[in-house]
Amino acid sequence: MARLPYTLRNMAKSLKTSLDHLLGEVRACRICAAALPLGPRPVVRLEHTARLLIVGQAPGTKVHETGLPWNDPSCDQLRQWLDLDRDTFYDAARIAIIPMGLCYPGRDPRGGDLPPRPECAEHWLKKLLAHLPERRLTLLVGGYAQRHYLGGRRSLTETVRAWRDFLPEYGVMPHPSFRNHAWLRRNPWFEKETVPYLRDAVHRLLR
Repeated sequence: MARLPYTLRNMAKSLKTSLDHLLGEVRACRICAAALPLGPRPVVRLEHTARLLIVGQAPGTKVHETGLPWNDPSCDQLRQWLDLDRDTFYDAARIAIIPMGLCYPGRDPRGGDLPPRPECAEHWLKKLLAHLPERRLTLLVGGYAQRHYLGGRRSLTETVRAWRDFLPEYGVMPHPSFRNHAWLRRNPWFEKETVPYLRDAVHRLLR
């Protein structure tokens, strides 16, 4: 019994070393550099102790410039939904942030940003998730994340309406972009029913 704390410390040190090595590889990734208009800058944030994982789509230009995930107005809405202050939101020991695309993909000529590059999920996602042994809840923010993790071809509205079906492993929500304000007005049940439940679940998890 006396050796247990020492063993646990060694395990934690080994996990941290392994994760640090993986994150170094991720941040040096150049797999799709030729397709990225601003060049590669993978943005990901996690520690092996995190119990909550937030999955969005891909960094925007401000996130690319700063290297800080969700560093744009949509983060204010997301934090309001979850009732999290900025320090808690960016506490990687409790909350991991792994978007579907790790680099800014470029601008869609039709408006908005291009979809996340598929190479990120293909090359890095399983390896990153393997370093989250304490993960208990994954918030899938937007259609790209939902289609990847949940499969199927349901629309975002159909998926979010069925939010209870994916608990307790997954929570689903629309992306908190200003582009979805019209969706929120058409679907007031989301902020009345889904948001309070997910907020409570997140707070219970982070205690």
